[in-house]
Amino acid sequence: MKNYIYIFLIAMVPLIELRGALPVAYGIHTANPDFSLIWSYIVIAIGNMLPVPFIYFFARKVLEWGKDINVGFIKKFCNWCLEKGEKGGQKLQAKAGRGLYFALLLFVGIPLPGTGAWTGTLAASFLDMDFKKSVIAVMGGVILASVIVGVVCTLGFGAVFGIK
Repeated sequence: MKNYIYIFLIAMVPLIELRGALPVAYGIHTANPDFSLIWSYIVIAIGNMLPVPFIYFFARKVLEWGKDINVGFIKKFCNWCLEKGEKGGQKLQAKAGRGLYFALLLFVGIPLPGTGAWTGTLAASFLDMDFKKSVIAVMGGVILASVIVGVVCTLGFGAVFGIK
């Protein structure tokens, strides 16, 4: 049970998310074959998606509040996030047009640094996208990313440790 809690918590960390939690799960499975990768995927997906509503509804408000704080690094960081979010959101909307939700799914689903459920949800919030449709797109992206990272882990761990 301890290992499932561990990967659940890793999946909740911004920037790391499932991209870090799945390799850890594969490593645990290598050491203990009784550790279920199927349950790991489920636990990691839940951990990755749990912060989404909070990010959508509150992150932008916290950043806007933080830009008015007279502590240099907090103010700079919040302003930087808000500017980057606005610019990134406008770019995404201009390029994607009517396919904005599909673009969000792909953005979250391509496992690169700086993409993921946290960033995608924040972008959806900045673009005032529909909450329900955004959550569905982010969940689709989480599933896509888990498949991609899972394949890479299977190939990598299988080549190194002989996982079947």
